[in-house]
This record gives sequence, structure tokens and C-alpha cells, in this order.
Amino acid sequence: MPAFSYTAIDPNGARVSGSLVVRNKTEVYRELESKSLTPILVDAAAATASPTGKSAASSKAKRGTRLKRPEVVLFTEELADLLDAGMNLERALKILHERQANKSIREVAGCLREEIREGTRFSKALAVASPSFDELFASLVAAGEASGSLPEILRRLVVNLKQLHNLQRRTAGAMIYPLTVMLACVVLLFVFSTVLMPSLSEMMTKTGQDLPLLTDLLIRFTEFMSAWWWLLLALAVGSATLFRAAIATPGGREWWDGYKMRLPAFGPVILGRFYAQFCHTLSNLVNNGVPLLNSLRLVTRGTPNRYIRQRLESVVADVGEGASLARAMAKAGSFPEQLVDRVAIGEQTGELGKAFSKAAAKYDEDLDIRIARLTTVVPTVMLVFVAAIVGVVAYCMITTIFGSMSGIRGR
Repeated sequence: MPAFSYTAIDPNGARVSGSLVVRNKTEVYRELESKSLTPILVDAAAATASPTGKSAASSKAKRGTRLKRPEVVLFTEELADLLDAGMNLERALKILHERQANKSIREVAGCLREEIREGTRFSKALAVASPSFDELFASLVAAGEASGSLPEILRRLVVNLKQLHNLQRRTAGAMIYPLTVMLACVVLLFVFSTVLMPSLSEMMTKTGQDLPLLTDLLIRFTEFMSAWWWLLLALAVGSATLFRAAIATPGGREWWDGYKMRLPAFGPVILGRFYAQFCHTLSNLVNNGVPLLNSLRLVTRGTPNRYIRQRLESVVADVGEGASLARAMAKAGSFPEQLVDRVAIGEQTGELGKAFSKAAAKYDEDLDIRIARLTTVVPTVMLVFVAAIVGVVAYCMITTIFGSMSGIRGR
């Protein structure tokens, strides 16, 4: 346990100093009160011998350790396993801190354990331990603490994190081949513009033939890019900077979050993930006895998308005024009719949690289908685009060569 040094006033008015080895500062004040001492200053001891001979300062866990997404998944999954085995949170974090092979996870677990022993709530300690735990993660953990269903919430977080990681991995894997082809296309264009076309142009000039229109346009485009690439680069960087500054404002961020959901191919995936997360979270909260209004507030605070959050805030306001959840969702206008109907039936039958569970299963299936479509459509579109560029280059080369040959034969 940590040691705390103190300075206090005894019943005779004399100043006394000492140290206590207790769990947290609250226990220090209790000990001093039991000894009739009035505390003036209480602070962690500067150096306290630990069982390994190291000082308390040197053994203090590192704060702000960043975790990669697979590490966040591993930490969450192992913590859920330990909690399911019947361990309390402090004991589970101690085991992760002492036995986990991953150094970053050990540091995060040690920091969380220290914060919890100081009296900090787990959901609040996450932000101190690592910036890799975002607001949604912390809010869902807070919901688990409030409902007593922390292991179930952690399990759901693992599923969501794995889905997102799987989406990124599958998308990246599907893009490797078309990106490789596109890189080869860029190299081909460079060689064509700098080596082949000057020779072919010279040949066409000697034979008295004019360059085909498409070939001439391609050469002019290449010359323009060679002369003004710096201006185009500056315009691109400037536009990106202005765009980031615009979406950093509340209004700009809300517009961008709303626009992302209307993007072809990607928009349905973003919406589907939100609906699945929304239904799973409310199902866990409602089934574990958290009042509906509190559950909605937790979900709203944990939603990073500001466009959706604003709609959820209107739902919270309407439910707080006594409206039914289904009517509030229909009024917000951002929820599918099928989901609103399921919620209405759940409210009428008194099985709202069950209704959300069934809706969550449906949206999970829909999300898998949309991810499969995304990883199929995007590479196909890129391959068609690359094939069109290669076809144009090949056509320019062939027409130029045949034009040169015709000029030579005519002479």
C-alpha cells in the first residue's frame, strides 16, 4: 500500500509529523481523526521502500500510455474474463499488471489499479491511464458500473472493437491489389511521358505526321503537371488546412458528421454501426435495471458523432418531458421506421430490453452484409479506374506508333 506523510496539530496545540501506510488519503484523515490530530498537510511520501527495494516514486505506474487497437481489444477481453471468473476489479487489474506479457497493457493496468485504490471510479481512471480509451469507451464503462453489468459491457466493447478492427483490416487488405496496380500505372505514366513520348514525338515530327489529339492532350497535361506541381501541391495543402479548420468548429463538425453518413458505400456502414451500437447498449442498460432516461443520457454522451448526438439529445428531452421513446425517435427523424416499430412494441409489451436485443442482432447481420459490399465495391471501382488509365496510355502509344509507321511508308 502507498505511504502518506502528514503534518498535524495534536490536542495540546503542538505540531507533529509522521507517515501512514494506508490505501488512500481518506483513510489517512480517518486515522488522524481517531488519534485526535487535526491535519494540516497530507501528501504521498516522497520515497517509501517497496518489497522489491524500489522507492514508491520509482514504482508508480506510468500515466498516459497509448495502446494500439489490438492491445485495447486484448486488455478489454482479458479484463472481462477475469471479472467473469468472479474477481473484483482491483484484483483483476493487479493480475493484468503483474502477469500480462505486453508492457503497455501492464502499465495501463498498473495505473488503473493505483487510481482505483485512490478512490477514483474506473470510468474516470481510464482517461488518466491512456488516451486510447475514448469517450464512448468510458461512457459505456460508466454505464456498466451504474448497472452492475461491467463484464457484459466489456464483452460488448470487445465485439465492437473487433468489428471495427476487422472492417479496417478487410478494407486495407482489399485495397492492396488495386493500390499496387495504381502505383504501377503512375510509374507507367511517368515512363511514358518522360521517355517514350519524347522519342515518339520526334519520330512523328521527322515523318511529317501530327500527333493524335489524345496523345497531344496527354503530353500537354504532363508538361503542365511538371511546371505547376508546386502550385497544385500548395492548393491541396491549403484546402486541407482550411477544411480541417472548418470542421473543427461546432457547426462544421456537425455538418461533416452528417455528410459522412450520406457518402456512397461508407455512409450505410457508419449508420449501421451506430444502430447496432445503440441497440446493444440500450439493451444492456435496460435489461440491467438502469432507468430509460439515464440510459439514453449515457448513450448520448458516448456518441462521438455530433450530428447523431444532437438528434439523441432531442430524444432525451422529449422522453424527459413524458413522451414515449418510440414517439421521440420518430420525431427526431434519424431512426428507421422498423426500429421505431420494434421500440413501440417493446414499450407496449413491457419488454423494451428484449426488443432492443432483437434489433441489435438484426443490425449486426446488416452491418456484416454492408461491410462485405464495401470491401467488394471499392476495390472494383479502383480497378476499373486504373484499367481506364492504362487503356488510354496504351491507345496513345499504339496510335502514335502506327501514325509514325504510316508516315514512313508514305515517304
